Amino acid sequence: MSGYFAKQPPKMEPVHPGAILRGDVLPALNLTVAEAARQLGVSRQMLHSILAGRSAVSPEMAVRLGRFCGNGAGFWLRMQTAHDLWHAERKLRDEIQKIPEHQGVSNPAGPLLFGPSASPARERGPSVAPPVMLARIKHRGT
Repeated sequence: MSGYFAKQPPKMEPVHPGAILRGDVLPALNLTVAEAARQLGVSRQMLHSILAGRSAVSPEMAVRLGRFCGNGAGFWLRMQTAHDLWHAERKLRDEIQKIPEHQGVSNPAGPLLFGPSASPARERGPSVAPPVMLARIKHRGT
């Protein structure tokens, strides 16, 4: 299993989680905003703000939505993160271009993901591999 990393963010804006709730979830469950808010244990105003895309899905709200929809908190957090990251990359595009990119810092899994790859622990030899590395090792059958 070889990994690859996107060099540029997607051109299309990722959907806000509130749009999924508003357009798909609540109609499929035939629930009003007030009833959904009551079942979630949040205020109608808070849920409406998320549905309108004015508020982000917090980790706490993601846990509630994950239970409510049966698809887990991670789904809602990843969707919110993708949306937020897309906007941040566009907002900071010019400023980010001024930051130097350090090409020499990497690890066997690719770009720096888990902390400094040139740590003292690396010099002592292998220890516990990050989960991504374990998955690659198991996939290769070694």
